[in-house]
Amino acid sequence: MEAVILAAGRGTRMHSQLPKVLHTVGNKPMLIHVINSAEFAGAKKIHVVVGIDGERIKEQVRRFPIQNEVSWILQREQLGTAHAVQQAVSHFESKAEGDHILVLYGDVPLIKPDTLVQLLLNTKTGSIGILTLLTENNRGLGRILRDESNKIMGIVEEKDASDLQKEIKEVNSGIMALPADRLGSWLGKIENNNQQSEYYLTDIIELAASEKVAISSVVISNEIEAQGVNDKSQLALLERHFQMTKCKELLDKGVIIKDPSRVDIRGELSCGQDVEIDFNTLFEGDVTLGNNVKIGPNAIIKDSSIGDDTQILPGTIIEGSTIGEETILGPNARIRPGTILGNKVKVGNFVETKKAILGEGTKANHLAYIGDAEIGKNCNIGAGTIFCNYDGANKHKTLLGDNVFIGSNSVLVAPVKLEDDSFVAAGSAVNTNIPKGNLAVGRTKQRNISGWKRPSKNTEN
Repeated sequence: MEAVILAAGRGTRMHSQLPKVLHTVGNKPMLIHVINSAEFAGAKKIHVVVGIDGERIKEQVRRFPIQNEVSWILQREQLGTAHAVQQAVSHFESKAEGDHILVLYGDVPLIKPDTLVQLLLNTKTGSIGILTLLTENNRGLGRILRDESNKIMGIVEEKDASDLQKEIKEVNSGIMALPADRLGSWLGKIENNNQQSEYYLTDIIELAASEKVAISSVVISNEIEAQGVNDKSQLALLERHFQMTKCKELLDKGVIIKDPSRVDIRGELSCGQDVEIDFNTLFEGDVTLGNNVKIGPNAIIKDSSIGDDTQILPGTIIEGSTIGEETILGPNARIRPGTILGNKVKVGNFVETKKAILGEGTKANHLAYIGDAEIGKNCNIGAGTIFCNYDGANKHKTLLGDNVFIGSNSVLVAPVKLEDDSFVAAGSAVNTNIPKGNLAVGRTKQRNISGWKRPSKNTEN
């Protein structure tokens, strides 16, 4: 089986410069979702038919891991679905009897691999398999025509349908499994005698029926699975359904999610036991939460792992970091890429870290910047402390041993090393190494000026 994905549509109703199939669901382009489904369904090769935005689409798709080979086919003119598939025929390697071409659409991102497998298994050698949908919301969709014995004999597009045919509730999803050895011949017989003057792929059904070719169907009732995206409202509908599905999977595994309608998972989220996730939380990339992890409201976590029994307090942002066990972050902490926090670490409100390693038991409770630093165990970083890691041209590292105490409002000018048990007095600027157990006082001498006149407001203006 090979798959051909039609992705050449302009998507004018999206009102966007971005090609329609590159709009995202779960932070992944719709086209990638379809490619992944084709892969899981067993496609040995995937063909994507693109239009004038083809190069831009290819560039974006290459940013995502794809197991199968993808061939790109240009449809210069938009003359209909049959015309699009016809552009791909010469690229098919499957020609033998029994081989099938699976036709998919780049703007139908939530089609399940299991549904595609069921369709393929239900399609016998030399026959056609189509995926249909039973729905009350049949507006704009092609109707399935069946004869007295309930056999499929054709598909009529709504614009060409009679009033009686428009009442049919079984509609065409567009997804088909077509015999590779007969597809080219059928495509050559399709005409564009319709309201749109386009070459409809659905006309293959009538041609096949006239040749006594068996046509089987798999009927689904989940409208969202076969929903195509034509505008931003439909995109938002699929996004929310996708997110609710992700949340349900976690709920089924025992995760506590306070409000599934206000959680977004844009990647892969793995959770241990007794995890709690509060509202307005966002997960991106690959995120792992250990056992008994508590995520507070308005948190953002991207490409990070969180150890057992750790608490993420409200408003905290974590990206590209490894967080240990029994650690408390936030509220409103920012943990930037390259941060590694040991067990029982506390990083409090308005503390920012970047490429920082904090040893077990170390605390930075509030109002600090810790960049390019290696900090030992049981250290205290006072409020207002700044690790000056940038000299205007290069970054430098600050090293702290164990049990180091940094008083409030201090500045550590890298490169500098503070050995075990050293102590920095509040308000100090430290730019030379501190030996073990020493107190560093980096202040200028205080002067008290008598007779000083306090500034007053200018009342003339």
